[in-house]
Amino acid sequence: MRGRRAAASLVLLVMAAAGWAAEDKAGVPERARLGEFIPVTPPAPAPAISFADLSGNPVSLSDFAGKIILVNLWATWCEPCVREMPSLERMQARLGDKITVVAISEDHGGSKAVEPFIGRLGLKSVKTYLDPKSAVERAFEVQGLPTSFLIDRKGRVLGRVEGAAEWDSPKLLETLESFLGGDEIIKASSRRARP
Repeated sequence: MRGRRAAASLVLLVMAAAGWAAEDKAGVPERARLGEFIPVTPPAPAPAISFADLSGNPVSLSDFAGKIILVNLWATWCEPCVREMPSLERMQARLGDKITVVAISEDHGGSKAVEPFIGRLGLKSVKTYLDPKSAVERAFEVQGLPTSFLIDRKGRVLGRVEGAAEWDSPKLLETLESFLGGDEIIKASSRRARP
């Protein structure tokens, strides 16, 4: 009898843990596949973050108010980030001013580490910023790099992508374009954007 109760308690604990692990605090499935868009339902306010441009001038997320942005956290030493960067460049060039890629480097070496990397890859369309103390990474509670967050014109996180993605693939372009029409389209497109 005592063994059965212990076994039943163990099963309940495992089931409860599985349920908690399946969703994070914003109601987003945790077990999504790397490189796929994970919508946040309902959209959640983005953290108030600050970082720097390549010259060291302070920049904050609020500087992008009124624009749809893709915050991409990356580092030069991160192989998946290096593979992903050309597709971010192609996506930014294709979508133009409909979306702004805010690529924030988490390199502790700052611009000395980042500028040569940008030159080698020939990045021109993607706007690159610095976060050498990883404050942005902590504010977004990032598990690993690269991680990207799609943020609407009102500063709400619409979704994220963990791991390297092919940003100019038909699937991700369709997902992004579903959010670019304006705030009224966001609710309907959230349902369509699920992988």
